Amino acid sequence: MLGLKLETDPRWVNIVEKNIEEILTDHAYCEQKAASNALSIMIGFPYHTDLVDEMVKLAKEELSHFEMVHQKIKDRGFKLGFERKDEYVGELYKFMRKGHQKEIVLIDRLLFGAMIEARSCERFKILSEQINDEDLKTFYKDLMISEATHYTLFIGFARKYGNHVEDIEKRWQQWLNFEADLIKKFGKKETIHG
Repeated sequence: MLGLKLETDPRWVNIVEKNIEEILTDHAYCEQKAASNALSIMIGFPYHTDLVDEMVKLAKEELSHFEMVHQKIKDRGFKLGFERKDEYVGELYKFMRKGHQKEIVLIDRLLFGAMIEARSCERFKILSEQINDEDLKTFYKDLMISEATHYTLFIGFARKYGNHVEDIEKRWQQWLNFEADLIKKFGKKETIHG
């Protein structure tokens, strides 16, 4: 799915089902961080007007997703906990090239976003198919579709602004290979990427 080299073990859902409050809190903060990432790209690369326009829309959508997840938390009598560290995203961040020419940094910022959206989409798909909670099954199916469009948005901009700099497909394969090794350490916690 979405080019991912290693799929999540479906038994991850069994871990999630033991602590719905934790997965929802973690998910809420994933949405908040996705909104922050979109705003950061917009601020870092303001000269690409179409990119700025799309990142503004994306940030708004991600915040609306945060609000939706927060509503699920409240509906279940839970409270939003404190922000969780996302070790998966932290490890991906280390793979991103920094301190290079602006175009290289932009390419990796966009591919970083695409990678997170692709894995989130895959996890939402598993939840939409495997979780026993019918409400969350429907909820994650709807969000899965949204995450897939975010993935294509990031990949599309990487190709648009990066193909004259380097082979984007080759760099994307490097991201996919890195992520395949990385994800082997995860899938053991009741978090979206954990």
